[in-house]
Amino acid sequence: MRSPSPISPATVSDAVLAWYDQYGRQSLPWQHPRTPYQVWVSEIMLQQTQVTTVIPYFQRFMERFPDVHSLASAAQDEVLHLWTGLGYYARARNLHKCAQTLVAEHAGDFPHTVEEVAALSGIGRSTAGAILAQSRGVRAAILDGNVKRVLARLHAVEGWPGKKPVENRLWELAEHYTPHQRLADYTQAMMDLGATVCTRGTPNCSACPIQPHCQAHANGNPQDYPGRKPKKALPVRTTVMLILRDTQGRVWLEPRPSSGIWGGLWCFPQTEDVDLFDEALAQRALSASDTPQPLPGFRHTFSHFHLDITPLELRVQTVGTRDSNGRWVDPAAPGELGLAAPVKKLLSRLDRPQQTSML
Repeated sequence: MRSPSPISPATVSDAVLAWYDQYGRQSLPWQHPRTPYQVWVSEIMLQQTQVTTVIPYFQRFMERFPDVHSLASAAQDEVLHLWTGLGYYARARNLHKCAQTLVAEHAGDFPHTVEEVAALSGIGRSTAGAILAQSRGVRAAILDGNVKRVLARLHAVEGWPGKKPVENRLWELAEHYTPHQRLADYTQAMMDLGATVCTRGTPNCSACPIQPHCQAHANGNPQDYPGRKPKKALPVRTTVMLILRDTQGRVWLEPRPSSGIWGGLWCFPQTEDVDLFDEALAQRALSASDTPQPLPGFRHTFSHFHLDITPLELRVQTVGTRDSNGRWVDPAAPGELGLAAPVKKLLSRLDRPQQTSML
């Protein structure tokens, strides 16, 4: 197998920029204007989410929170509501916390070094580099999933990038090829190249501007790079979601603790077993008015475990004073609440509440 000749930084960056000028994405909503705030919000949304999915969320988010001050002063519930459907809700909580830090400690603006930006909530080295490179033209390397794939194939870097030695090697390459000019365009170009040409499944090598220098292409096995994460069987957990309905047909939702799964999102009460619902009702000063009805169960998968959910619907009545910050909501119109994905799914399945006659 032949090895490509050594590659100068300019050879790669010039080819990538020329490709970007012709084929790159240059009309994304966060590029006009390319402010640190807009780039930051887009980068957080784009973590583990595709561009086409993110665009409408980003546009709605900017309509409500046009600057860091409006985001910092918002209630977390409102932020989570606008995030509903994007998943990985810790991103939204960290975004909100970071906005408050920027207002309180940085006069509502981003610091000027990668180290300072990376120290903020929810922002790592690559995201910090993307913010500064795209909004201020700072020479800062990035290493998101798309760039990892491009560089791993270019140099046939073996191993899973989650391992520190592999990650360190990819950072060396990212720093090596980052140019000294057109930083915003180069950063976007590398992400675009990985997302649209050097794709995970079947890369379109014939359309790649750096294909003549690519070691993986020369070896005929680009699909082998980057190395895959070692497979591990996910454990399975179970929970019972109690869909409590009052005499008006409304359902009871309550916020989750701020930490843990679905932190800060609104959910149905949960219990470990279908036979423990009486205890859950007593804690909320409620009592069952009919026999619980099980609904079809389903599985919700997180990155580190499967959660098998058994929904249990029952009519209830209030029997005392309830000391809780939950609320009764119309399942068809729960309001601007941040909802856990399984809750949103269950609400869509429920009948509309019965309208009480006003005679």
